[in-house]
Amino acid sequence: MAEATGLAMVGAGVAIGLSALATGYAQGKIGAAGVGAIAEDESLFGQALIMTVIPETAVIFGLVVALIAAGFI
Repeated sequence: MAEATGLAMVGAGVAIGLSALATGYAQGKIGAAGVGAIAEDESLFGQALIMTVIPETAVIFGLVVALIAAGFI
């Protein structure tokens, strides 16, 4: 039984870790493009902000999967 619990925790860690790494990469690329767009046209600030926040949903889904795998939900 202890092995199954340990593997569930490893799976939870992998779920949140990989989703966080992918989100960080995406936000870095989108953020750089957003700053460039804002430098040319300040009216694009709202759109750039929204586009930067959208990948954050992947981390939220990873967190939900991690909580389910760990047995907290």
